[in-house]
Amino acid sequence: MVERFIAFFLALSGWWVTGTVFLLAATESALFIGLFLPGEIAVILGGVLASRGSASIWLIVPAAVLGAIVGDSLGYVLGKRFGAPFLKRKFGPRWQRVESFMQRHGASAVFFGKFSAFLRAVVPAAAGAAHIPYRKFLFWNVIGCVIWGAGFALLGYFAGESYEKVMGWGGRIGAIIIGGVVLMGIVLYVVHRRRRARQDAVEPGKASERVRSVRPSSTSAPHHGLS
Repeated sequence: MVERFIAFFLALSGWWVTGTVFLLAATESALFIGLFLPGEIAVILGGVLASRGSASIWLIVPAAVLGAIVGDSLGYVLGKRFGAPFLKRKFGPRWQRVESFMQRHGASAVFFGKFSAFLRAVVPAAAGAAHIPYRKFLFWNVIGCVIWGAGFALLGYFAGESYEKVMGWGGRIGAIIIGGVVLMGIVLYVVHRRRRARQDAVEPGKASERVRSVRPSSTSAPHHGLS
């Protein structure tokens, strides 16, 4: 199935490429298509066709990102509407893995799940079933979709005709991206703490200087002479 899809996709050009990327990215979680055909394949191939000049990378990236956001939102609504019992019947024993993942990560599971083919297809519905507030869901979802869509589209673009070598890297690339994001978060946290510590060290000195500047001087007291 995957081989036939790749052959079909690589024969496309122009807006057909952009539309197919959007459609596959959206239906991956909205209709659980990602369980059979991971959306990242279409995104990578979209980047490959952009490198050939058959499409524009400036359209492929937003198509992947927006398609993923729209599809995940539909998956969220589906999960909220039908609830966990429906999803448990649909996914059987695998649903326990999803529940465990959601319990460990909470709302941030929407972000981390974006980099696993199975979780990417199921977590949006699980978030809806868990009644995670949509604003919180959307926050994590947009971050994950931007990194996922742009990352895999650019991977295909720069891989070019070597796309077959990177096609199977999805899981490892996802782990690298998550590791990079976590590392960046740690660095930003350390920088913020150090900057805050420097400000706390400087502010007492500034405060004492202000106190001294407004304290009246003994030499400035008025002197009234006798007439």
